This record gives sequence, C-alpha cells and structure tokens, in this order.
Amino acid sequence: MGLEPIAPILTAPLFLPLHAELLALLRSLGPGDWERPTSAGRWRVRDVAAHLLDGDLRKLSAHRDGHLVAPPGPLRDARELTAFLNDLNARWIDAARRLSPRSIVDLLAFTGPEVAGFVEGLDPFGQSLFAVAWAGEESSLNWLDTGREYTERWHHQQQIREAVGAASLTDREWLRPVFEVSVHALPATYRNVSAAPGTAVSVAISGEAGGTWSLLREAEGWRLWRGRATAPAALIRLDQDGAWRLFFKALPPASAVERVAFEGDVSLAKPYLGSLAVMA
Repeated sequence: MGLEPIAPILTAPLFLPLHAELLALLRSLGPGDWERPTSAGRWRVRDVAAHLLDGDLRKLSAHRDGHLVAPPGPLRDARELTAFLNDLNARWIDAARRLSPRSIVDLLAFTGPEVAGFVEGLDPFGQSLFAVAWAGEESSLNWLDTGREYTERWHHQQQIREAVGAASLTDREWLRPVFEVSVHALPATYRNVSAAPGTAVSVAISGEAGGTWSLLREAEGWRLWRGRATAPAALIRLDQDGAWRLFFKALPPASAVERVAFEGDVSLAKPYLGSLAVMA
C-alpha cells in the first residue's frame, strides 16, 4: 500500500440521519435511564443530551446568526480556550437541569434538522468561523469544522448508548468518518517530536471501519497521508474500538498501552497515545 494525499471528508450529509438515531434512542428511554451515569465525568444521560442541545443552539446562533459569546478576556493558548469552553458547558448544564427529558427531546427535534440544513448549505471549502484547535490549525475550512462537529455528536451519542446499554453506532458508515476526521489530530500530536526528514510513522486501525494513515516528516513538520509507508520507522496497530476511545479520552493511557501494539522505534510510536480529537 502506498501513500495517498489526504482528501477532505464531507460529513454534512450524515448530520440528519445521525440526529434521527439520537431521537429514536432518547424517545426509547425510561425515566430511570435519564439519570444513568455516563463516561462523561459527572454528567448523566440527561446532561449529555442537554449538552447536545447546547451544541445545536450554539451552532445556529454563532455560525448561522453571527451571535457570539465573547470570553472575559483574550484567550492566549489552548488551555485558556479549554477553560472558557468548559465554563460555558458547565453553566448550561446547571441551567438545563430545569428542563424535563421530554422538553429536551422536543427541543432537539427542532434544532437537529436546522443544524443539518445549515451545515449542508455551507461551502465545504469556505473559511470556518472557528479553527479546529485540536488539529493544530489557526484557521480551518468548513469541511474540517463540520467534521469536528460530526465527531462530537457521534461521540456524545455513543456515551448515552453505552450508559443505557443500547447498540453502538460503530458500523463503517458511522465510525469511518469519525476516524477520517480524527486523524487530523496526529500532526499536532507529533509537532514536538524530532525525526529526520523522510521518517514515517504509520497507524493501522483494524475492523470494519478501520484504515491506515501515516505521518511523514518533511522539512516544515509532520504531514498526514492516507495509507502505509513502505518502510515506516514506527508502526502502531490497534482495533477500532480502542482507536475511537483513545481519540476521545475514553481510554486511560495505562489501558491504552495494553491495547496498542508498537513495532519499530517505540520512541516514535508512543506519542500516538496522546492523540486527542477533543479539546483537553
């Protein structure tokens, strides 16, 4: 397998069917299910559902309508941006506890199609309102920002599904786009890793939704490619379940070491364990 340039992944058409899966799931829940704990820290199912509603409302308000919430001061780095976003999220969740599950579902039934229609109408190669910070970008195109939104919505729905014992959306149609977007975190993960030009690190994710991607060290830094390098200095192998969990902080580093196989130069392989497709 040779290296191929990374092509944009267009996820906007997936928003509406993913939303339909969410509504069907939430409408099937009993009263006790809404209070079940999730992998999202202290958030229960109702809190994750409310966070998804907040994401829809913020998308429409900021991106569609130009209504922005200004931070209290300049955000000087990723740590301050994360703190600002975490504060926004926490304050919304506190207020949303006044809402009944039925109200949350009814509101999502309205906002979901609105968001889907909005992102489908965007020029995928136009400039996005916000950069995808976890990809190390200072400015991003809409296709990557929309992809980021897709992965977030998929991931939070997965948290609800696992909490209530519902079937996961890990078929190729859902999960492969998650990987196609999330691998854009790899160049940022490796930005401080030194290697000679031409050095390659390949990542092979097994499973129906898996694939192989490579980082190639070039003069200006690490560049992402699709496919496996001919003779990678390091090869990382893991299954699709471990791969998505690692990207979304759902796999502690100690557990990750047990599920990831390294070949070649381990010093070049281990930074992969720090790959995150979320702000942290």
